[in-house]
This record gives sequence, C-alpha cells and structure tokens, in this order.
Amino acid sequence: MASCCLLLCFSALLVGFHGADGFLYYMLGTCVFTSSELADIEFIDSYYFNKVEYSRFNSTVGKFVGYTDYGIRNAEYWNNDPSGMAQTRAERERYCKHNVEIDYQAALDRTAEPTVRLTSVTPPSGRHPAMLMCSVYNFYPKYISVTWLRDGQPVTSDVTSTDELANGDWYYQIHSHLEYTPRSGEKITCMVEHASFPSPKKVDWNPSMPQSDRNKIAIGASGLLLGLILSLAGLIYYKRKARGRVLVPTN
Repeated sequence: MASCCLLLCFSALLVGFHGADGFLYYMLGTCVFTSSELADIEFIDSYYFNKVEYSRFNSTVGKFVGYTDYGIRNAEYWNNDPSGMAQTRAERERYCKHNVEIDYQAALDRTAEPTVRLTSVTPPSGRHPAMLMCSVYNFYPKYISVTWLRDGQPVTSDVTSTDELANGDWYYQIHSHLEYTPRSGEKITCMVEHASFPSPKKVDWNPSMPQSDRNKIAIGASGLLLGLILSLAGLIYYKRKARGRVLVPTN
C-alpha cells in the first residue's frame, strides 16, 4: 500500500469574558503536524476579538501578522519584543512536540477495518452493457486505495470513484464504479488497501443471481404455491357439496 501523509492537529483555547457586555475575545493555539518530528510541526497562535481574528503567529512565518488595524498594531508591538518572541517561537517545541508524540501515536494505533461490498448496477451510458460498484464502508483512518483487477491485471479505463466521504462519526466510505463488457470465463476483482488490512483485500465478482433476486423469486414461488393449494381446496369443497345435492323435477 502506498504511504500517505496523515495530517492532524489539536488546539488549546483561552477565552476571555466581560461581565456587562458578554463575550469579548479568545486566543487559540493550534499544533498542525504530519509526523512527530519537530520539522513537521507547525504552531499557530491566533487572537480573536468579537469572533474576528485580528492577529496570528505562525511558526512557519516566524512572526505575528495583523489582520485589522488593531491587530497590525499589536503584531508590530509583539514582533519588536525579543523576549516575548523567543517565548512564542519556543511553543512549537515546548507545547506541540510533547503532545504531538502522544497524539500521533494514538492516532496511528487506531484503525477500523472496512466492509467491502461488490454489486451490479445500471450503467449511466451506452458505452458498455454492464457496470459494477465496489462500496467500502466504515473505515478509519481516511486514506484508502480501491482498484480494479480483470483477470489479475489492473484496470484504469472506464473507472470512476468518489472521494472518501465522511459519515460524521469518524468513519468514512468510498464508492468505485467500473463500466465493462462481460467476457466469458473472466474474473473481475475489487482490491482494497487500507491500514487496517495486513495485506490487500480482494473481493471477486460472482455473476450468479444476487441474494435479493433469489429472495424475490422464493417469495413469488411461495405465493404461487399457496394460491394453488387454496384453489385445490376450493375445488374439493365444491365437488363435495355438489355430490350432496338432490335434483327436483320442475314439471
């Protein structure tokens, strides 16, 4: 499986209040990281007044930047304070480095194995008479690879895939479609590579009748059999009643 870049972040919030007028300001410190190495960590310190960000320190830029007149004045004052700037620049190592090592490893240790389902769907165009959909559900982390194999060989044409779609509960799903013209005796496979799998998971397409169609036929056959039984019972009842009748002459 190709390696992916895992982007994570965590934040610390300091909120200020004013007794008469309510909410006034807050400060938000954020650590953004792709690994636990210090060079891959970015520290961002943002200052807000009445929900508007007026100044920000970014460790990549190395100084404060103001976004309002008030923020520009504050940024200039802070940038000209050697002692304060040294302390702010040190936050990337003091605050972020320690916590990143904990959070990064915790994120890597948690994976959820996806469920893979291969189904036949109606193709949207007339280019090919058939289409398969490989649906992958409830996986974590987000990064995943879904590819198609035809008789063991990768397929790249006539393939469309969605992005990783967030379920809203930390899990993701993705759907990949393959338009194709069936060939006798061929094997079509959906291959999924994910951090939760020790090796790629392969699901082969079985062109036999889907379970839902088999259920419909079974229900229909049961209804037909029940109808025949009821018809036969009615016929037997009618014949028995007919035997017990006495014909009366009309003249």
